[in-house]
Amino acid sequence: MPEQTVYDFSLPIQSGKTIDLNDYRGKPLLIVNTASHCKFTPQYESLQDLWMLYRKWGLTIIGIPSADFGKQEFEKDEEIQDFCNNRYNIGFILAQKSHVKGKNAIPLFRWLAKQGGFLGQPRWNFYKYILNRQGKLYKSFSSMTSPSSKRFINAIERTCYDF
Repeated sequence: MPEQTVYDFSLPIQSGKTIDLNDYRGKPLLIVNTASHCKFTPQYESLQDLWMLYRKWGLTIIGIPSADFGKQEFEKDEEIQDFCNNRYNIGFILAQKSHVKGKNAIPLFRWLAKQGGFLGQPRWNFYKYILNRQGKLYKSFSSMTSPSSKRFINAIERTCYDF
């Protein structure tokens, strides 16, 4: 049986549809669990900047809102979408609000936690997972790592420029 990759998963998105991550095969992905009422919420701005800069290299960013940490997310997906659009003008993909930790975590986050080991499990909002063009976890970063930090941008560039 072939090893599982990120391309084996799908996600519900806020429009009520589903995105098949296989549609992003061969592209670098950045997956982030997000929350609208967190001290790390301003990272949305840096994530948007990253997406604008590196999308020409194929980078796809997917934000997955969650209330798993401190219940810091709106109740309804429409509220999340409105907040992200009005406050940060988000252009990257926002999935449907989902669980990202524990036994109720969506399959993608259970897989990410397994791939990243103990240190790869989200411990708060804005955990970041960079996946390479082969669909494998390249690196994960905690909430404390800003998407605009040199260390983070270097990791993004390695996946974007790795053909």
